[in-house]
Amino acid sequence: MSASPPPATRRRIYLMRHGSVTYFDANGQPREPDGAPLNETGRREAMAAGELFARAGVHFDRVIVSGLVRTVETAELVLGEMGAERRLEVWPELVEIKGGQLSKLRDDELRDAFLGSLEGCPDPATRFLGGESMGELLDRVIPAIERLRASTDWETVLLVLHGGVNRAILSHALTGEHRLLGGLQQSPACVSALDVGANPRDWVVRYVNLFASDLLQRHARRTTMEELLDQYLVGRRR
Repeated sequence: MSASPPPATRRRIYLMRHGSVTYFDANGQPREPDGAPLNETGRREAMAAGELFARAGVHFDRVIVSGLVRTVETAELVLGEMGAERRLEVWPELVEIKGGQLSKLRDDELRDAFLGSLEGCPDPATRFLGGESMGELLDRVIPAIERLRASTDWETVLLVLHGGVNRAILSHALTGEHRLLGGLQQSPACVSALDVGANPRDWVVRYVNLFASDLLQRHARRTTMEELLDQYLVGRRR
């Protein structure tokens, strides 16, 4: 009789999106996204996530951010609520997908530009707001995650990144392929948990889009990009 195989040993990735940011002013005019800080709601959301980690007694061996202000602030607020000190690692290849110039888009192109990447499995050539394509996003994000998995100096890691980047990571984990699943909504400061084993295809997605500020999300029906499109149209129609 053969011996039973040893239990699988996996490491944990906590994948967070940054908290809420104000991308458009009251007149619908876009602000520079790379330098946009968290708004007051976003700070509360990040702190709520930190409180959740603290209550569970979670410890992070490493904390990785994209380097954009909104990810750095979110990570610092999470660690502050946990009473933890940890150096933030900046991985620029994990910045959010880059949009183009909204003013160059025709009115009939706006819906697909804002929402096309959130529907079904978008073609890799689909461009986000007329800028970077889904394929280009995957080409830089997946190798970075593979590099993280290849390192052996962590058991639990926190990644504080962006909605589009997180969608790319989750899509790769769920499919094992170089493709994007558009319908994976990422609420502000939400947490997803992924376990990884030694085999490159050994991904276990434990949960997705845990929103500490509203665990059941009973009234959530719209996506972030739908809300941003409405905010932009305020200025577009003036």
